[in-house]
Parts: sequence; C-alpha cells; structure tokens
Amino acid sequence: MQQSKGFTVVELLIVAVIIAILAAIVIPKFSAIRERAYFAAMKADLEHLSSRQQTYLEDHYSYSDDLEELALTSSHGVILTITASNSGWSAVAAHSELGKEEGCAIFGGAALPPTEPVTPTQKEEVVCSS
Repeated sequence: MQQSKGFTVVELLIVAVIIAILAAIVIPKFSAIRERAYFAAMKADLEHLSSRQQTYLEDHYSYSDDLEELALTSSHGVILTITASNSGWSAVAAHSELGKEEGCAIFGGAALPPTEPVTPTQKEEVVCSS
C-alpha cells in the first residue's frame, strides 16, 4: 500500500471553515476596539482643550476658539469645533472614521452646552454619544 503525501481536500476544507469561523468572531471585536479608541482620542482632546481654555482665560481674561492661540493640536482624525466668547466656550469633537451623529461635547464658563451630537449637563464634563 502506498503512503500518501500531503492533505486531502476534506482536510483543507475543514481548516478553511475553522479559519472563517475564527475570523467571524474576531473581526467584530476588533472594530469595537477601534471605535473605543476613536472615542478615547476625542475625549482626551476635549479634556486637553478644557485645560488650555483655563490657561488662556487666566492670561487673556476671555476664551478662544482658535486652536493656534490655545497652542492645541488635535489627535489624528479628530475634528474640533469650538465656539467661544468672553464669558464661556463650548466644543464638539468628531472623528473622521465615525458617523456624523457620533462624537463628544464639552462646555465651560457661562456658555450654553452644545446640543449635537450630545448635550453635556455639567461644565467641564466630557460627554460622548457612545
């Protein structure tokens, strides 16, 4: 009797099915982890913005909506929209990899909180849509 070398088609199909099942389990978990990282970057940028606004207020007795004046650089993919006046400021962070209805918001001073994508209830508190 001859000994065969290599794998049979059935063995190869079983391995392919096992790989497909593992991929179906891992891929959704990976995308959820990536989304959490996007929200963490937006939250960190808004917390940093809050700190920079307080420093700017102490130096200039007003708030700023200019990232260069605040010496602030946002994380990769994070889009900050700031509204400021002499008495308060608000900001919304979005990420280029997420939908428009997802994001984070914060406000400080006497400004009204932003309403889109979420509405913070307390000053200097970052609130995210997810």
